[in-house]
Amino acid sequence: MPAEHALGLFGGTFDPIHFGHLRLAETAREALGLERVRFIPAGQPPHRDAPGASAADRLAMARLATADNPVFEVDPAEVEAAQASFTILTLERLRAELGPTRPLVLLLGVDALLGLPTWKRWRELFDFAHVAVANRPGYSLNSARMAPELAELTHRRHGTLDALEGRPAGSLVQFSMTPLAISATDIRARRAAGQSLRYLLPPAVVDYISLHQLYI
Repeated sequence: MPAEHALGLFGGTFDPIHFGHLRLAETAREALGLERVRFIPAGQPPHRDAPGASAADRLAMARLATADNPVFEVDPAEVEAAQASFTILTLERLRAELGPTRPLVLLLGVDALLGLPTWKRWRELFDFAHVAVANRPGYSLNSARMAPELAELTHRRHGTLDALEGRPAGSLVQFSMTPLAISATDIRARRAAGQSLRYLLPPAVVDYISLHQLYI
């Protein structure tokens, strides 16, 4: 039986989704040999203030932003759930849905990885998926200062890109990307100030924000 191809999992608030998110997903797909990337907007993110747009609006914008890429897909389950969005619960659900052998790859930035010890049941993430960390110039996992318990876990789990094929979970890998200087915080501030959002987000998302009067 041929090996199952890896599925990338990209969670976040996406408030709003922008070209930086899309470029990270595309870079990961190419660098890690992912068959597809599944975007998972958080419904009720537990680690931050309430988003500026509703969960339904953020889900709609994610669908608009990814519609023209056939290897991108959007998972609505966290938005539709009546509980806080915890990554471990999503991974449990996806593993039950996709079976025990499909390689799953959780995509994280360095900042997100450094905050991992604050996540619910964080050590168990590797039981359900691989973790791939996006390094950017001047700021990589190798140069980051991390809590001793996280440093020990990342050292023990560190692997090569080959680990993603043929194994469903358990390894930590790194990939490099050239970041786009775009942030959702800046986009919301620009919108509130009446400034143009063109070329920061896909046109369909810009139109959606305008039509629904978001972030003003």
